Amino acid sequence: MKATTFATVMTLAILTAAGCAVDAYGDGHNFVKEVSTSQGTVLANRDGMTLYTFTNDAPEVSNCNGGCADNWPPFTAGAAATAGGGFNIIARNDGTQQWTYKGRPLYTWVGDRKEGDTNGDGVGNVWFVAQP
Repeated sequence: MKATTFATVMTLAILTAAGCAVDAYGDGHNFVKEVSTSQGTVLANRDGMTLYTFTNDAPEVSNCNGGCADNWPPFTAGAAATAGGGFNIIARNDGTQQWTYKGRPLYTWVGDRKEGDTNGDGVGNVWFVAQP
């Protein structure tokens, strides 16, 4: 086995063992996965934390900033992230990038502690789990 092939195989084995999120959508978007919860199947970040949408957002525009974003952290995208498969990237007013799904900006909630928690669903009747 060539050294480069061996290194590639070892890297993939390490990533798999580390529990990296799977490519749930088959299009390179391994930053998100589906998790079974009491609310049904929801979208979650690679750590399994439930993603939410905010009904006060406009399509492809986040209206959750400042103190709102302290409680509902935006699901941010890295500089090298690429959109596709229903996912898009928008610029926030603070200059960071945020993932959207089917036009809805995505967030986590500080009240969730572990994979499968959906404690933010229905908060203020404006926050709801993001479903595939």
